Amino acid sequence: MQRLRDAFRKAQDERAAIGHFNIGDLVLLKAVFAAARELNVPVLVGASDGEREFIGTRQLTALVQSLRDEYDFPIFLNADHTHSLDTALEAAHSGFDSIVFDRSALPFEQNIRQTRAAVEALKAINPDILVEGEIGDIGTGSEIHREALDRTKSLTTPEEARQYVDATRVDILAPAVGNMHGMLTSMVDGEARKHLDIERIAQIKLAVQLPLTLHGGSGTDDHDLRNAIAAGVNIVHINTELRIAWRHGLEEGLMKQPDGIVPYKILPFAVESVKQVASSRRRLFNTKRPTA
Repeated sequence: MQRLRDAFRKAQDERAAIGHFNIGDLVLLKAVFAAARELNVPVLVGASDGEREFIGTRQLTALVQSLRDEYDFPIFLNADHTHSLDTALEAAHSGFDSIVFDRSALPFEQNIRQTRAAVEALKAINPDILVEGEIGDIGTGSEIHREALDRTKSLTTPEEARQYVDATRVDILAPAVGNMHGMLTSMVDGEARKHLDIERIAQIKLAVQLPLTLHGGSGTDDHDLRNAIAAGVNIVHINTELRIAWRHGLEEGLMKQPDGIVPYKILPFAVESVKQVASSRRRLFNTKRPTA
């Protein structure tokens, strides 16, 4: 079975990106996996602290492993936005392929110290596990926001990125490059899109020479996403768009079966709605680009 590290390397060689999709329940997992199989490209599914608490950390590992075993397909599992060493260790012991150890809310030096300690502890459990660190401010919560705060002063610099990577020895870096968690109401309505600092992405990539993650990819301009991938982004996180599709699909199922009470007859509408979004994003991330 292909390793996650090898999947990143192949995606970078092809100037593509691996889609990371958060799964808060079985509906989302079924939809994301179906989209991945349809397009025949590796997929990274993630679950945050809250999502893992809801599904069950070990239960989620078992579900993903069962899909790997049955279909012999490269589906990988990431512990997204893990804020404590205890929950990171739980994910590592449960068999996750990667962990986002997110201490970006702390002062820079504290972030470095805690992330370095986490890398050492997690690698002691599984030397092959990939640990991602995050610096800069991209907000919190994959939700719909009424207004965006000005985070232009908290973007990651190439110098900070190099210092952070050297000190922590993380495998993957998540910088702040104009991205933000969640979506604005205007983005949901299609009136606005997020825009990224493409030049900064290229500078950070040159400085660290590691896989880069773009968190908060929902609602981002398609042209910016293509350019970000070409500049060095290897993983793109999508969550809010899936949650919106999940709700729309569920509402459609309830509307078409107003008296229905059978979950497996109502929930397929949500599966299909989420699958359409995941498929669309994965096609964008895997569009082949000519080398310079």
